[in-house]
Amino acid sequence: MPIYTWEGKNKAGQVKKGKMDAASEASVNDFLRKQQITPTKVKVKAKRAGRGKKVGMKDIVIFVRQFATMIDAGLPLVQCLEILGSQQPNPTFKKVIYEVKDDVESGSTFADALKKHPKVFDVLFVNLVAAGEIGGILDTILNRLAEYIEKNEKLKSKVKAAMVYPVSIVAVAIVITAGLLLFVIPIFEKMFSDMGGTLPLPTQIVINLSDFLAAYWYLIFGGMVAAFFGFKKFYGTAKGRAVCDRLFLKAPVAGDLIRKTAVAKFCSTMGTMLSSGVPILDALEITSKTAGNVVIENALIDTRLAISEGKTIVEPLEKSKVFPSMVVQMIAVGEATGAMDAMLNKIAEFYSDEVDTAVDGLTALMEPAIMVVLGGIVGGLIIAMYLPIFSMAGNV
Repeated sequence: MPIYTWEGKNKAGQVKKGKMDAASEASVNDFLRKQQITPTKVKVKAKRAGRGKKVGMKDIVIFVRQFATMIDAGLPLVQCLEILGSQQPNPTFKKVIYEVKDDVESGSTFADALKKHPKVFDVLFVNLVAAGEIGGILDTILNRLAEYIEKNEKLKSKVKAAMVYPVSIVAVAIVITAGLLLFVIPIFEKMFSDMGGTLPLPTQIVINLSDFLAAYWYLIFGGMVAAFFGFKKFYGTAKGRAVCDRLFLKAPVAGDLIRKTAVAKFCSTMGTMLSSGVPILDALEITSKTAGNVVIENALIDTRLAISEGKTIVEPLEKSKVFPSMVVQMIAVGEATGAMDAMLNKIAEFYSDEVDTAVDGLTALMEPAIMVVLGGIVGGLIIAMYLPIFSMAGNV
């Protein structure tokens, strides 16, 4: 947060000076007036280190939980923000909270004040808060938001955990293989060249591979880096993302996990918004923006358009072929009974458990596959290097 130096006069006319950290000059002026000091000069001196620290989801969840408790206890909105801002350890988040407080004091709604900080409070957060303000149930909405964020983060951590193990094993396999080819194989090559004679084909292939890697390692490494950034750039385009997201959903094993994760996230987000009083068209628009997959995003946009034309939600969802039949049928029941939000939350819980099962299944499937591949590579290199020795022993 910026550090302000100030100068002012108290009731006795004495000049007072000092410095304090605050979100804005207005906050300094307000503080001084509460101390019965009339400010005459306020200016920024410096900014504290750590200003750029990222606001994590854990920070937001704690903030929301505490905020809901204070609102439920009857504390005014501005006072809640003042208290939460003063005790916030993250300097970046502290600044944001104080700026939101200043905007609310200036006459903005809480939702409009949050909207000015999209990197901290996303469109879902802002719209749910707006619904809570209109309905007079802000504390309830904030608790629902905290639960939603916690569930969403738990879902993300499950998927990340499923990918960490195979990625780390593959990385270790690459390092071991490269180490053998660059440092171990050349020793055998020198030994075989001193002996003379014709090498077995597998041994010659491994030696040629070792020579190629030693001579052109920088091109291989550069090609891998270029491929990574090329894919990143391609995925950053609308067409590239559409192609990749479609392929991700069709990928064997992993595609099923991605689809289940997306369904769980969609149902959880949609259920939270509908139970908070957000209209279905607005809920679909916001949910599509947070889908995380272009194919699912387009399906939700088409669904929203169909509903605005008078159709039910089930028809376009079924037509999209993106969502499993069971999900569509359960949503149809929820729509018919007028309890779609409750039904969506049940589907979200079911698919969250399905993600758990899929993660366990993926890990169980990949563990032996990776070990077989890794063992095959290392074992193949060792056998190829010992073939000439076996041949020599046989001749003796």
